[in-house]
Amino acid sequence: MPFTRIALRGGKPAEYRKALTDSIQRSLVATFNVPKDDIFMLITEHDASNFVYDNQYLNVQRTDDLVMIQITVSNTRTLEQKKALYKRMVDELAESPGLRREDVLINLVEVLKENWSFGNGIAQYAV
Repeated sequence: MPFTRIALRGGKPAEYRKALTDSIQRSLVATFNVPKDDIFMLITEHDASNFVYDNQYLNVQRTDDLVMIQITVSNTRTLEQKKALYKRMVDELAESPGLRREDVLINLVEVLKENWSFGNGIAQYAV
């Protein structure tokens, strides 16, 4: 069950934001074996003073179209799956909504399975 946070500069249309979430979900389904209907995402839009980044860290040339994606998942994926996710996500986002590959920052946060509750105060994944 991924929980995804997407941060970007404000002003993009609803269609753009929908293309972001659709592309990210397709990537998770394809590489992390996430069920299609297992989707929990938040989008936050920021003005320039609240969207701070280095436009050339590690020699990656970023623009104000930068999208920061943080995905919290259970710690059950291999290194190969993670690399496949990063590549697939950049490919999907380049296609729709048309993001430059340099403008996609992905951060994966792994947690233990018992750190999830999907409702009713129950740790559904705890064994």
